Amino acid sequence: MAGESRPTGVLLVMAASGLAVGGLSAVQARANGTLAGEVGSGIEAAAFSFAVGLTLLTIIGLTVARVRRGLVTLVTAIRSGSQPRWIALGGISGALFITTQSLSVPVIGVALFSVALVGGQIAASLLVDSRGWSPRGRQPISASRVLAALLGLGAVAAAASGRWDEGVGAVGWAVLCVVTGAAVAWQQAANGRATAVTREPLVAAWINFMLGFVLVLIVLTFSILLGRLEPQAPPSGPPWLYVGGVIGALFLAATAWIVGRIGVLAVTLLVTAGQLAGALVLDLLLTDVVDGHLVIGVLVAFAAVVTGGLGDRRAAARAATSQSIS
Repeated sequence: MAGESRPTGVLLVMAASGLAVGGLSAVQARANGTLAGEVGSGIEAAAFSFAVGLTLLTIIGLTVARVRRGLVTLVTAIRSGSQPRWIALGGISGALFITTQSLSVPVIGVALFSVALVGGQIAASLLVDSRGWSPRGRQPISASRVLAALLGLGAVAAAASGRWDEGVGAVGWAVLCVVTGAAVAWQQAANGRATAVTREPLVAAWINFMLGFVLVLIVLTFSILLGRLEPQAPPSGPPWLYVGGVIGALFLAATAWIVGRIGVLAVTLLVTAGQLAGALVLDLLLTDVVDGHLVIGVLVAFAAVVTGGLGDRRAAARAATSQSIS
């Protein structure tokens, strides 16, 4: 019985972590959106957010020897050919996400953006898990996992009901959002693989922020040179405007840690449930209004997690016992 309790406890901690960072991502979206409004550009706001997260992770990396050793281990593994190069390229998806969000939301609205993004992410999560690209190993597509995926998509669609704001060219932008969602699912697998090698999730977070910041900076530079953007100085306050970068660093580290134990689909569904629940709490605290559609979305999202989001429990337990909690 004691052998059963430890894996169960580990899985509960991981599930709680996924929900928690999902909830924080709702705060991140609010902070980044407000910052974008202050500077008048989503790309510039993203650059500020990436800079904050990268600075924090670099400071941690310089002061914590385990992070530095992990980075050396990852570089050595890739150079020796024992690990593929793509596990260090997750930051590309982060930059793609920020760019797609900044360009598409003004055209198609937040609701369609969210549904298309999560749709692509959930569909790709099934593929990524079935191919065994994450350190969790192969998780065959099953009826329960497909049902969980459909419920996850339904949760976002229900939460977004009544908030549609499509514009001209919505289909093309929606397709781009689906592709971006698929890239995010691949990013989680890459980060999980990197963490399995280094035993330090902060390494995956740092390389993601480094690469993502460089790519966003390139997009920002071209936007300025082409005259499409007038650069603005970072707003002086309030300080919470910049919390998005901190939450982003925590989000990447947490998901990189748990994806190897429960798989990409489970992480996606947990984060989605946490994000919808976080949005509901924020609405209640900031506007004192309860959105019925959002309540339904939260309930359906948790149903998705219960239905099949954690995959095969016995296999998850075996994976949890084979790896120590970092």
